[in-house]
Amino acid sequence: MPVLRQLPRWAWFGTAVLAFIAGQVNAVGYLGFRHESISNMTGNTSLLGIALGQGDTGETVHWVLAIAAFVLGAMLSGMIVQQSTLKLGRRYGVALVLESLLLFAAVPLLDASDAAGLYLASVGMGLQNGMVSAFSGAVVRTTHVTGIFTDMGIYLGHLLRGLPVDRLRLRVCVLVAASFTLGSAAGAGLFRMMHEHSLLIPAVLTGVCGLGYGLYRLYAPGSAASTDE
Repeated sequence: MPVLRQLPRWAWFGTAVLAFIAGQVNAVGYLGFRHESISNMTGNTSLLGIALGQGDTGETVHWVLAIAAFVLGAMLSGMIVQQSTLKLGRRYGVALVLESLLLFAAVPLLDASDAAGLYLASVGMGLQNGMVSAFSGAVVRTTHVTGIFTDMGIYLGHLLRGLPVDRLRLRVCVLVAASFTLGSAAGAGLFRMMHEHSLLIPAVLTGVCGLGYGLYRLYAPGSAASTDE
């Protein structure tokens, strides 16, 4: 496993907020009209296999589109961010604003029980996960936590054996898992009051993060716009 040496303060904050947002989005998916994950493709891939095995053409098409939407989002991240090294000035703000717009666009479709809303939200989650993977050197994931819990278990096993552990990365794992869980809890609470419109909250948060990051990039010391490539 690659070793995570350090993350700047803004990246710690951003990781926590984005994991919280992803938890909210995924809660809306599970509690919505199809009761499915938006940000975790492991279960969706299993459901694709089940649909294939049962010969259910409609469900097969749906799960192919859901997975393809997530991949499309990650592809957009690769086109926008372009780099795998964390560096202030990369186009993270653009990616976050685009994710926000995708989530906003998904709300009326989800409200109408249209699966296209799920696909748009999945594009947004793929975009977010690809962006965070890029800025963290493919170590951090914010839209699902299977790898996070796996790493936590490995590190705890190393601690019990008295082996050296990258404690910084362990802290990142705990941060992501806790933030995602809290986001899911918040999403469930909001869904009781707002139903599919609760997706507006992570849409707003993502947009604020994108615009806030853009301002930080402009005014932080040594963060000239020329650092974008």
